[in-house]
Order: sequence, then C-alpha cells, then structure tokens
Amino acid sequence: MTHAVSRVPRHARKKKFRKQAKGYWGRRQNYRQARGAVERGWRYSWFHRRKKKREFRRLWITRLSAAARSNGLTYSSLVHQLGKAKIELNRKSLSELAIRDPQAFAKVVQQAQAAK
Repeated sequence: MTHAVSRVPRHARKKKFRKQAKGYWGRRQNYRQARGAVERGWRYSWFHRRKKKREFRRLWITRLSAAARSNGLTYSSLVHQLGKAKIELNRKSLSELAIRDPQAFAKVVQQAQAAK
C-alpha cells in the first residue's frame, strides 16, 4: 500500500504565508522565517487596531482642550458643563465642530455655560 502524502494541502498552506509575507526582506521570504514574521505581524496588527482607538481619543481631547481654552474654559469644565446641559455630543464630533466651525462650537459652549 502506498504512503499518502499531503503535497497539495501543504503547498497551499505555505503559499498562504508566502503571499502574506510579500514585500518582506531577506530570509523572511523563506517559509519558516516568513511564517514567524507574518504571525508576529498579525499580533501587532491586533494590538495596534486597539491602540489606534486610544490615540484618536487623545487627539480629540487635545483639540477640545485647545478649543475650550480659546473660549475661556478648561477641557474638564467643558465636559462637566456639557453633561449638566444634557448636550450629548461625543468627543469626535465636538473636535470636528471646533476645527471646521469655531462659531458653532462657541455657541455650544455658551449653551453649556447657560445651563448652570
């Protein structure tokens, strides 16, 4: 009886990793090196997808802080007053408003201050 070999499935698995390693340099073209590099890249991409969310929130808060200071407030007092006034705009939309339409942002700040 002949010995069964898994040439086609094995080649397909290796081909998948080599395709993912396209553009890698040096020995990382080799299957064993490529597999490790690709799997490491997957771990980093998972981590960085979550890190990206944190970094954007930091950016929005920095922008809001600068815009709030130009309107005579600090960031924390602005957020507190927005909560009191029941203005439910998230940090992303507030920072976009502060950048693209400063007059509208100033009106939002005035409404928040009026609701003391």
